[in-house]
Amino acid sequence: MLWIKAFHIVFMVTWFAGLFYLPRLFVYHAMAEDPVSQERFQVMERKLYYGIMTPGAVLTLALGLWLWLGYGFSGGWLHAKLALVAVLVGYHLWCGKLLRDFRQQRNTRSHVWYRWFNEFPVLILIAVVILVVVKPF
Repeated sequence: MLWIKAFHIVFMVTWFAGLFYLPRLFVYHAMAEDPVSQERFQVMERKLYYGIMTPGAVLTLALGLWLWLGYGFSGGWLHAKLALVAVLVGYHLWCGKLLRDFRQQRNTRSHVWYRWFNEFPVLILIAVVILVVVKPF
């Protein structure tokens, strides 16, 4: 089970790397004015979302489920963590919607909005790590 836990952490880090970087790409994409830059950002965003983030998310969730079934974790901390993971999945899907908006040239948000949007996964990461390590309840 330690191998499963190790790979769960590896893919969680992969997923979060994408969750941190994709909204940052959105910041720069929202600021881009020339078609060449906009097309470049679309390619980068698509590859990051579908090639790194989504596989990282799927493997994180699958290995987390395997750990849960194998160890039988319980407690309030786990319920809180699972709720935050559900929020993170929603954030991931929202990033996918924003990616499609950029691809279809329907983005209506400013680079400043994306800068704030980019901070959200940091808060979730802090909370999840505290819940898993400290197990406050």
